[in-house]
Amino acid sequence: CDTAAGRIAARSFRMSEVDKGAVRLDKWLWAARFYKTRQIAIDAINAGRVEVNGERAKPSKSVKVGDTMRVRRPPYEILLKVTAISEKRGSATIARELYAETAESIAAREQLQAELRDMPPPIFKGRPTKKDRRTIENWQRAAALTSDDE
Repeated sequence: CDTAAGRIAARSFRMSEVDKGAVRLDKWLWAARFYKTRQIAIDAINAGRVEVNGERAKPSKSVKVGDTMRVRRPPYEILLKVTAISEKRGSATIARELYAETAESIAAREQLQAELRDMPPPIFKGRPTKKDRRTIENWQRAAALTSDDE
């Protein structure tokens, strides 16, 4: 690699997959602004929250235009089709052009948002009293005894 020919060969060997029309899944999710960092994207992929073309994927999976994707970001699930490829993270408007969300996904997400909005807020009573703790412990003890009998 000390010669000019060696440097050119090394550079062509490391040619970006963007030139080939594909990019790593973790980079694409980061560029499309689904996740704030690539590491968070990798963790989500490894946890099985991202599927490409109906199959569980690895972070190094190549994503191409036309691929379908399912991204689970609890409580929402987003179904989308890849419309463009990018390795670089841009503005939100540019990132939005990298994919097209399906109509059924949009409808399901909006319905879930409405259901969550209509739910009553959770009630927190605060720290349990000594009597509350004893009641909880007795209940747990009784549950443990019945599970041991089975």
